[in-house]
Amino acid sequence: MTKFTYVVTDEVGIHGRPAGVMVKKCCEYKSNITISCKGKNADAKRIMGVMSLGAKKGDTVEVTIEGVDEAAVKADLEKFFKENF
Repeated sequence: MTKFTYVVTDEVGIHGRPAGVMVKKCCEYKSNITISCKGKNADAKRIMGVMSLGAKKGDTVEVTIEGVDEAAVKADLEKFFKENF
């Protein structure tokens, strides 16, 4: 299991379209990916779960990755978060 945290810098947070892109990206991997924010957890491969977190600018999200490709997933997702959120 590996984890990383990220502070959301996007003005509108993790909202509809970017959340959908993130879910699509997460579905490319075999590992289980969970995203947490403000005491809530969601499967990062499910759009409604990600949207229900309500992550806004300044919020810290924690991403937990567990599976066979977790090292590659962590590197890719950290880069993705920095470029998109």
